Amino acid sequence: MTHLLQSLSHTWEPFVLIVGLLFIGHVAAQERLFEKVGQECARVPGGSLSLFVMTMLAVAVVTAVLNLDTAVVFMTPVALEAARSRGADERAFLYGTILMTNSASLLLLGSNLTNMLVVAGQPMRGSVFAAHMVWAWMTSVLITIFVVVLWCRHRFSAPVNGSRGDDLPWTLGLGILGTVVAIVLMLVLSHPALPIFILGVLVELYGLLIKHRVALHDLIRVASPNVVVPLFAVAVGVGWLSRVWSAPSHVLAHSSTLVSALAAALASILINNLPAASLFAGQHMVHPFALLVGLDLGPNLFVTGAMSTMLWFRIAREHGATPRLGTLTSVGVPVALATIVVASLLV
Repeated sequence: MTHLLQSLSHTWEPFVLIVGLLFIGHVAAQERLFEKVGQECARVPGGSLSLFVMTMLAVAVVTAVLNLDTAVVFMTPVALEAARSRGADERAFLYGTILMTNSASLLLLGSNLTNMLVVAGQPMRGSVFAAHMVWAWMTSVLITIFVVVLWCRHRFSAPVNGSRGDDLPWTLGLGILGTVVAIVLMLVLSHPALPIFILGVLVELYGLLIKHRVALHDLIRVASPNVVVPLFAVAVGVGWLSRVWSAPSHVLAHSSTLVSALAAALASILINNLPAASLFAGQHMVHPFALLVGLDLGPNLFVTGAMSTMLWFRIAREHGATPRLGTLTSVGVPVALATIVVASLLV
């Protein structure tokens, strides 16, 4: 029972945090914030290459600030529309989005559920975490852009149209304010989950009760209890198992940062990165930041690595794209291996 309670105490915060961030992201989407971001990306001068780079940088920022799941849901259609609005080949934008959301999820505690799970036993201020991961994050973002550009280099040579579409004005709404406050909370607090959850609920309730833009069933859909609750149960169960079975920590006790990162990447594609994070977090970790490199970047190796990839398949199809597993794997493997090797040397 003691081990189960320990697992519960270390696991609840990431899930509460992600629901709060999803609420804030949903309100931002209602205010068309992500469409405005896409509009600015589509206005970048130059051809499809500059458009792609600007769009991927926007995806990276949204991922870091509002979590990779939020970025997958709201930035996948934005990236596709940015390409289509300029007549660019959308393949790089489509696959680049999911690869970038994983690569850019290293920076803040809330950027990826695995980040908070791994550091739950040794809580630290978000600014300390970000300072430790910033160089690995920057290099992972740049390497991802470089590899995808190299993969689609011939497609970037085609001419593109000028920017078109509605001119959406920028307004200061609760979505933007909530995002800014959430960033501050993640940087200054070592336990930001509950404050950000309360912030997200208040922002959503404002939309429900005052602005009448949100229906109650929308709140339930955004919170995704059918996904969050089973994942929480699995994470708690694996966390309990790791506390009664210490083999994983013994195996990595004398490993280098690169070996730790590669082991975490392998675990992520074998059992998904969320239960893998709980497995490693249940024991003392010699290289926790290296493990996060593998857990966050490893899902680019194969579709089983993270639930966000399955979510991306659904969102992409809903917006008229045709993602292919073989194509994702063929470009995802070099992205993952390159980013893991380099990032593991920087943490």
